[in-house]
Amino acid sequence: MIMVVGATGNVGEPLVRALASAGEKVTAVSRRITTAPPGVVVRRGELASLGFAGVSAVFLMTPPGFADPLGPVLDRARAAGVERVVLLSSQGVGTGRHPAAPEEAVRASGLKWTILRPAGFASNALQWAESVRAGRKIAAPFGDVALPVIDPEDIASVAAAALLSPSHEGRTYVLTGPSPVSPREQAAAIGEAVGEPVRFVPRTREEALAALLGFMPPEVAESTLAILGTPTPEEQQVSPDVSRVLGRPPRSFAEWASRFAGVFK
Repeated sequence: MIMVVGATGNVGEPLVRALASAGEKVTAVSRRITTAPPGVVVRRGELASLGFAGVSAVFLMTPPGFADPLGPVLDRARAAGVERVVLLSSQGVGTGRHPAAPEEAVRASGLKWTILRPAGFASNALQWAESVRAGRKIAAPFGDVALPVIDPEDIASVAAAALLSPSHEGRTYVLTGPSPVSPREQAAAIGEAVGEPVRFVPRTREEALAALLGFMPPEVAESTLAILGTPTPEEQQVSPDVSRVLGRPPRSFAEWASRFAGVFK
């Protein structure tokens, strides 16, 4: 059985579907109860309370704010017979923006491991859905700074491959979209998807920080803005890892926007 922690998230939900479609038995763990494909066991819980009886592989996320240690969780997993762990980490670990402790815990766990370091999620654009519906506008900082954001469905596909095949053991994958795209260009792509122009409204760094502090610890908010505003060359670079694992190019932001057009209408 494969356990997916964060099963209602932007990556966890399509990952559960992919594993179930592959015929795998799945335990979907979330803080809230949700519907799931047939054959999927749904559990409500958090990292600190997880039990791993009967689980052979587990998908874990970097703890929110990087504060909750993964070591004890991984110790329980190994003691229960779990063999493989796939960690959803962050590209910011590789560029020194985010703490490396979760990755270090996975590497030291004694389990077979794969680490995924995605760039920013295309689905972060859902934060603009209300303003697009109400006034066909998007407000964001750093309007012309382009980053290769990734469709979470592609992250889920890579995670499924890593959970199902031993060929990905001991590997760290950087996952990006096919090309850098700026907030201004994202607004244009959403406008194209909904069939009406969407206006881009510049936002100051201070305004953006205040919004992020509503759901992020200060240090994570600051590092997120640093990536968005002053990315390193590595953070702007397109990685080949999605194509190498899946045998196809990653989906573009425009493709993501087209799939979610109904949310913005």
